[in-house]
Amino acid sequence: MTDPARDAASLPGRTGSDYPAPFDAPCAARVRRALGDAFGLNDFGVNLLELPPGSWSSQRHWHSHEDEFVYVLEGNPTLVTDAGRRRLAPGMVAGFPAGQADGHQLVNETDRPVRLLEVGGRKPAVDDTDYPDIDMRYDSAAGGYLRRDGTP
Repeated sequence: MTDPARDAASLPGRTGSDYPAPFDAPCAARVRRALGDAFGLNDFGVNLLELPPGSWSSQRHWHSHEDEFVYVLEGNPTLVTDAGRRRLAPGMVAGFPAGQADGHQLVNETDRPVRLLEVGGRKPAVDDTDYPDIDMRYDSAAGGYLRRDGTP
């Protein structure tokens, strides 16, 4: 039986993103620790996301079949959505329902680190992701990133 409690800092972190170049550059310094994976969670994912100054959580995006929820632990990230930019503070939350075509991202525009909890669904077999600001989308049927015209 595995230990049901862990120190989050002891779990492995993944630096950067799997976006193709040049879209990976703004996310290159982010560190994501997959907290839910440590316990074999299958219905939802929980990540501890660390954004050094100048880092982005992601390219601005929205999901077809996965809800997303963010809780700010430390720092003041800027939430960017179709409605504009909004500075967040520790204790604030943000939620993004599946299928709502409102691209979102968090950007650390401060000189201090940002730490967030991210919670989301786990439906990779059916979830497509749209990136409204760039010529990219994630197509689950194709299993990867494509340009808007469908080319890799």
